[in-house]
Amino acid sequence: MKPALLEVMRMNRICRMVLATCFGSFILVIFYFQIMRRNPFGVDICCRKGSRSPLQELYNPIQLELSNTAILHQMRRDQVTDTCRANSAMSRKRRVLTPNDLKHLVVDEDHELIYCYVPKVACTNWKRLMMVLSGRGKYSDPMEIPANEAHVSANLKTLNQYSIPEINHRLKSYMKFLFVREPFERLVSAYRNKFTQKYNTSFHKRYGTKIIRRQRKNATQEALRKGDDVKFEEFVAYLIDPHTQREEPFNEHWQTVYSLCHPCHIHYDLVGKYETLEEDSNYVLQLAGVSGYLKFPTYAKSTRTTDEMTTEFFQNISAEHQTQLYEVYKLDFLMFNYSVPNYLKLD
Repeated sequence: MKPALLEVMRMNRICRMVLATCFGSFILVIFYFQIMRRNPFGVDICCRKGSRSPLQELYNPIQLELSNTAILHQMRRDQVTDTCRANSAMSRKRRVLTPNDLKHLVVDEDHELIYCYVPKVACTNWKRLMMVLSGRGKYSDPMEIPANEAHVSANLKTLNQYSIPEINHRLKSYMKFLFVREPFERLVSAYRNKFTQKYNTSFHKRYGTKIIRRQRKNATQEALRKGDDVKFEEFVAYLIDPHTQREEPFNEHWQTVYSLCHPCHIHYDLVGKYETLEEDSNYVLQLAGVSGYLKFPTYAKSTRTTDEMTTEFFQNISAEHQTQLYEVYKLDFLMFNYSVPNYLKLD
């Protein structure tokens, strides 16, 4: 009788252990699906110590209803995804990125941010902000950082400086963002800054002399030597010249955004726009949890390139050259939802 009683007690213990294991597994399954439902992107958004990560704030907000801002940025992400899918042959010519392709992606470890900087889209001020964010107290006011110091590569860490496993971890876990601008307005801004300002002698020597030699008939020896009086029409002719594109990649100031930041290979969580620069920038800072003490620096800039100014620059560009130039920047127009400018005379 006693052995039988012991056997019954042993079986009861086994049954309780099995039930406990099954119940625990059931709870884990429920927990997993709750996480996936709240975070459908499956990103690794483990919290920083004492606060929520920017990715949690973006994809898993505390409030249940999405704000108008969150909906707007979801639409911008969808636009990029749809354009990449529709133009896969053009946008994904390279299937694998190398570390060298990641040199424009600035990393802030403390706030788990990755910012792809695009020249002529407020990148000086955003680099200043990234120096404040990643400086661990070294800087407090972004506008106290000289512009030239913001462009010193040693002052910011970029993603290409990490190992492959470290790169993959950060691409998966950090919030990635960039800022874009109407492509031709950005192009005119680059031309005005690099070819009409007398102090930019390095650009005049490296690019101006080359452009004049190729595009100007009967150029004077002085123009060939200095390269400081490049006309916008000559600049456009240089950009659409097949020889230019075969020779070397465009300079970053007029390179396409999709070639600088690779949005068809890297999933950007936020796409900010120059047209809504202050609002979008402060939204990034809000998600990073620093909006209480850090704002995007604003100041009136009378020399800013405007749409009206861009229209004037394109008046002397032939319809043929306008069409060819649009083809060069077409993906940027489509990907970031910029319409074809009214001033263009496309063939």
